[in-house]
Amino acid sequence: MKWFKIIFLAVGLILALMLASTIMGIVYGALWYLFLAGIIGLAGFGAYKFFAKNDSPQLSGKNTAVEIEIESARQALEKYKRKLKLK
Repeated sequence: MKWFKIIFLAVGLILALMLASTIMGIVYGALWYLFLAGIIGLAGFGAYKFFAKNDSPQLSGKNTAVEIEIESARQALEKYKRKLKLK
């Protein structure tokens, strides 16, 4: 009876190791495909940046928001300077 327990334990251990190696193979395979997808994605992004236009699309003749804010700040500063000179 003791020999049967040892044999069943050995067979169970072998089956558990086979299952673990199968699961590890599936995980490594999935990671490999994710790695390849990342490499292809990086290559595509690099090609897009390389072939895309370098200038950003803007409305012709219009200032950007930063330029508009700077101009309004300049106008406000000039207004306050004029008020201080009158006093």
